[in-house]
Amino acid sequence: MNPTVAERWLARVASIRPGEGRALAWSFAYFFCLLAGYYVLRPLRDEMGIAGGVKNLPWLFTATFLVMLAAVPVFGALVARLPRARFVPLVYHFFVANIAVFWLLLTFGIEKPLVARVFFVWISVFNLFAVSVFWSFMADLYASEQGKRLFGFIAAGGSAGALAGPAVTVWLAVPIGPTNLLIVAAVLLEFAVLCARRLEAAAPNLKTPVGIDPTRDKASTPGSERPAAALGGGWLDGIMMVLRSPYLGGIATWVFLLSLAGTFLYFQQANIVAAASDDPAVRTRIFATIDLAIGVLTIIVQCFATGRLIARFGVGPAAAFLPVVFALGFVVLAFSPVLAVVIAFQAIQRTANFALSNPAREVLFTVVDRTEKYKAKNIIDIVVFRGADAVNGWLFSTLRGAGLELTTISLASAPIAAAWVVLAIILGRMHEMRARDPGSH
Repeated sequence: MNPTVAERWLARVASIRPGEGRALAWSFAYFFCLLAGYYVLRPLRDEMGIAGGVKNLPWLFTATFLVMLAAVPVFGALVARLPRARFVPLVYHFFVANIAVFWLLLTFGIEKPLVARVFFVWISVFNLFAVSVFWSFMADLYASEQGKRLFGFIAAGGSAGALAGPAVTVWLAVPIGPTNLLIVAAVLLEFAVLCARRLEAAAPNLKTPVGIDPTRDKASTPGSERPAAALGGGWLDGIMMVLRSPYLGGIATWVFLLSLAGTFLYFQQANIVAAASDDPAVRTRIFATIDLAIGVLTIIVQCFATGRLIARFGVGPAAAFLPVVFALGFVVLAFSPVLAVVIAFQAIQRTANFALSNPAREVLFTVVDRTEKYKAKNIIDIVVFRGADAVNGWLFSTLRGAGLELTTISLASAPIAAAWVVLAIILGRMHEMRARDPGSH
């Protein structure tokens, strides 16, 4: 596609500037393929989680965290030694190989209960690693000013994939069988690799945004040669970066609170859905229906409003929108813990996350050093998030074991979400300070 044609088409829905069209188009396509592949598999994961017993979910969350701890040093060593153009495709090829193994095991019926539990853990690991690598790539390519304008549209590519994935699952699950959906997901991941390679080639065409001095902050200047090089350093660097930096520590706390709210809602969803039906096919369709509703709502907001809202109101208010939704949603769920409410709550909070707060959170990383974009971000997105999932999963089970009802847990979660709002506003102010003065930390 000619860059001028791409820019003219994209200008209808995104605030692009000369030189950004081709890279933006490949970024959109890359995220589309990535999340379409994941969402083909997600309903299978949720059904396997319930099939294994709701009471066993904390163990699966803990297993996921332990696998994350083992995988992070390997990823850190990979990032330190290989240039971006090599390690990004390598990560996705590795996951495709994993999918091939699962397909063989499930096709031949080898230890199906065990494979189902391993698959639940694996897809949780895959999701965070694959998406974290994607957004690290985006923060590496686009500067803060560009991120505010363009990350919403790029995220819309993922939302379109999140819409296409469940649709494919609903369409093909019966004709080809759930196991063969793994092949569909593998093909989509390989298309994501193709998009990543094309994006790497288009990256030098990105122009330095207005108001950014490339001599002052070379690491955050898009299109420079430096981002293609290997990062060097050790695999523990990311942990130390998060511990030393109040800014990165604040983002890590934001992610922990996201996990707490999301985990509590997920466990309540599992309890309510399990009580509503004991038919696996019905439960799988419920989960797919939730994903479809979220996809439709999110892509509309991302294409036409996210970039404009973040540019207009700032990163802080955008990141604060999600905790506001959680605070209100938990109050409503406390007084009406029924299936319709939990479905609506999930749809609204995930739309708020994908359409506004998550793009805003990714913009926060555009003003950090390049090593922090990959190493510290990887720690936050993976170790902190899945570690929080494990801790919060056991916390929910402990509260239930102590006799607390779902209503009480929902009411107790609301003030935590309110504190999360304050943190988001503070992070937004810190981001603006760093964007104005890249040397400040």
